Formats: sequence, structure tokens, C-alpha cells
Amino acid sequence: MYAQLVNTLSDDYRAQLVFLSAVALFSWFLLLLIKKSNNKNSPLPPGPKGLPLVGNLLSLDPELHTYFSNLAQIYGPIYTLKLGQKTGIVITSPALAKEVLKEQDTTFANRDVPIAGKEAAYGGSDIVWKPYGAEWRMLRKVCVREMLSNNTLDSVYVLRRTELRQMIKYLYGQAGSRVNVGEQMFLTVLNVITSMLWGGTVVGEERAVLGAEFKEVVGEMTALLGMPNLSDFFPGLQRFDFQGIQRKMKGLAKRFDRIFEGIIDQRLKINGEVGSGKDFLQVLLKLKDDGDSKTPFTMTHVKALLMDMVVGGTDTTANMVEYALAEMMNKPEVLRKVQQELETIVGKDNIVEESHIQNLPYLYAVMKEVLRLHPALPLLVPHCPSTTSNVAGYTIPKGARVFVNVWAIHRDPSTWDNPLEFCPERFLDGKWDYSGNDFNYFPFGSGRRICAGTSMAERMFMYSLASLVHSFEWSLPAGEKMDLSEKFGIVLKKKMPLIAVPTPRLPCPSLYE
Repeated sequence: MYAQLVNTLSDDYRAQLVFLSAVALFSWFLLLLIKKSNNKNSPLPPGPKGLPLVGNLLSLDPELHTYFSNLAQIYGPIYTLKLGQKTGIVITSPALAKEVLKEQDTTFANRDVPIAGKEAAYGGSDIVWKPYGAEWRMLRKVCVREMLSNNTLDSVYVLRRTELRQMIKYLYGQAGSRVNVGEQMFLTVLNVITSMLWGGTVVGEERAVLGAEFKEVVGEMTALLGMPNLSDFFPGLQRFDFQGIQRKMKGLAKRFDRIFEGIIDQRLKINGEVGSGKDFLQVLLKLKDDGDSKTPFTMTHVKALLMDMVVGGTDTTANMVEYALAEMMNKPEVLRKVQQELETIVGKDNIVEESHIQNLPYLYAVMKEVLRLHPALPLLVPHCPSTTSNVAGYTIPKGARVFVNVWAIHRDPSTWDNPLEFCPERFLDGKWDYSGNDFNYFPFGSGRRICAGTSMAERMFMYSLASLVHSFEWSLPAGEKMDLSEKFGIVLKKKMPLIAVPTPRLPCPSLYE
């Protein structure tokens, strides 16, 4: 029928039709070529094939940091994982980390906020999960300039010292007995942080009860934050909350909120009007009252930042001190060097003060080496591009979850000699720091989202570890061997808790009071 119709057309019209058909056909081929060319130039990064609907979810290993590192050996320093309806991008090289965290810092400054994170932090109103923008910059300023500045940290040193001396006294009473070092450090760091947060607001027996409740809630919260959640990978399933993660986290957050409300009420009753602060809560409440009308600092922000300090500052510091002591016990020559340095600077007839830590270069090298081998957050907190972007010639879709495997980068043999060996001497030349400017070593992250609590973490780590190794000799219980294996989570932990026996090494019992 089509042929008959064409035969009836005039030669001119037929010629026009043929010409137009040729143009349309050529245009169609041209569009295909352009599309193919674009796809060729900017595809997604390569990656393992996944199953329909679930993608690579079923093949994920619980030890994500090592699993991601192994995949990088197959697919290269940047690759794609399909995580249900989410796209995951894994970065495993210094050059690409620099491109994401520095050269395109603004684009990648947001977070793909998990449902557990929203529930834990008042809808994501804290510095960890808040989207990049004016409100986040205000929170960052509050943290860096008001809460965690050197002047503020100096002003609450007495509170830190009191709690640390309590730990040393407790361990002295446990001399010759088995001690769970990680558990004891967690309780001590928790007491230090809460003491700095609200000082003398909570005292006596009430404080002990509160500490036990915090320990329970923080442990459950960090477990939920590190647990894969179907509702994150399939947003349409969020309302069903199949794993109960949202419900559980909401309950834990309410418990925290009741605690915060009670402490804030006590503080306001004690002070009447909030004046110049001697603890972080006083500083925050004063800022709330004096806040900027354009970007107000609200009571929700106060509680969200308290939450960040309690949840974010306890597990991380406690785990790193536990790992540091375990690594030194596993290499006694390193422990001896640290103790010799402490004897020179502090003396065996004296106790460690925080003022000593600036004069302990070898102990600083130990801290840096621990953070190289066992970074507190092995994948950092995942980043999320605000627009579709291009990294290393690959397309990174808007809203992707971008993991930077700092754990693997810190063990790259092309950068580090004998990367699996615990060797503090590699840091004695002062080359490496925590600024985030060298993408071979950035345990606290880099760019706008670099950890705001680096200064406090450094002080707590150094002061705690120096006190432990100066005050005691440490040994494993008879017949036991050191296990340095790791357990992945949003915060990296020792798989097997460090159970060790302290023996006092200072000559005078009064140094343990």
C-alpha cells in the first residue's frame, strides 16, 4: 500500500520525501552516535555485576573496609556498587580522594543521611548530617570557635583531669587483676565528655546512674548507625520499617532527649540566667540567647550538638586508645620507648599532666601510626554529590553514596613502607599531620567536612594513653595471645576486647590517688 501511494506522487514530491527521509535517518544515526559517544566518555565507574532489584546488596561482606579494598584490586581505584535503588561509589586512591574532597569539595559536601541518622540527630539537625549551607556553617562555627577551641578546651581541663585521675585510681585498685581496657576507657571518656558538657550540673549518685544509662544508649545507637537498613536502599519501603531500625532509634533518641531536657532544666535553675560558661552547655545556652536572627541557634541545635559530642566522641577515642595499648603491648620495644620518654619529661615521681603532651614526640608518633593502621572511621562519613558530576572521567550521579576508603589508602604499599607493620618511627620526621591536605594520610577526613573535634580527640587520646603507660606496666593474662583483628562498623573496633593486667610502676602510692 505504501508503494502504491508513493507511485502516485509527483516526481518532485517524491524527491522531497526521499530527501526528508534521508535527513531524518541521518539525524537518528547522529543522535545515536552522540549518545554513544557521551556514554563512552562519561559512563559510571566499573563495578561488579549485581542481581536484579537488589544489585550488589547480597554480596556485601560485613567487613566492608576490607571487602571494598579487595574489590579495588579488581575494578580499580573508583568503582560502582548498586545498593538496591541507591548508587554507591567507592574511592580508594589519594588522587581521587583529593578530587572529591578538595577539588570538588562544595559538590560533595553533602550527606546521604541514613534514616537512623535522622532519628538520632533531631531530623539531621547536627553538624554530622546537616546539608552544607548557612545553617551547617553556623553549627560548624559554634563547634570550632566556641566549644572546641583551644581556649575553651583549656578552660575545662580540670574536669578532664578529675575524670582521668579517677580511672587511674580505679586501675590501681585492680592491680594484678584482669581489666577490660576498652570498656574502662569507654566509661572514662564518656565521663570526661559529659563532665565537659555540663560540668557540675549532675553530681553524686545521680551521675553514676546517668553514666550507666548513657553507656547503654550510646552502644545501641552506634550499632544501629552501622547496621545496613533496607529502608535506606529502598526508600519506598521506609514506611514499613521491616528491620525496626527507625523505631528502635526513635526510642533511643527519646531517651537521650529526656536526659538532655532534665540536664538543661537543672542548669537553668542553677544559673538563673545563663552567664559566661565553664562548661560546654553554658556556652551553648548563652549562644542560643545571643544568637543571630538570620541563622538562629535553637534549643534543637543545642541538643543535637550535645548528641554529637556524646555519641561521636566516646566510641572513637576509647577504641583508638585500646588499639594503641594493644599495638604497643604487641611490640614491647615501642612501649619501652614511650615509657622512657615519659620518664624523661614527666618523671617517675610525678603524674602526667596535659601540659606534658606537647613534649612527647614519640608518643605523638604512636598516635599517628595507630590512626594510620586503624582509622576511627575507616570509610569516613559517606559523602553525597549535590549535582551530577565527573570524577576521573566517570559520571557520579547526584545523590550517590560516596565512600572514601581511608583505611585502604593508609595501607597503600606505593606510599607506605611495610604498610601492615606497626612502626611509629615513620612519623618522627613531622611530615604528616591532620590538616587533610595530604591525601595519603587523612584520618580525620578533609575539606569542609573534616572532623571538627580533632583537637579534643588529640588531647584525650594523648592524655589518656600517656597516663595509662606511665602509671602501669601492662601484660596479657597467662596463656593468652594478642589478637589485633578488626571489626567493621561506622566506628572501627577491636574484634576481641583487650583484656590486660595492670601493674603499678610508680614508686609512691600517693601518685595513684
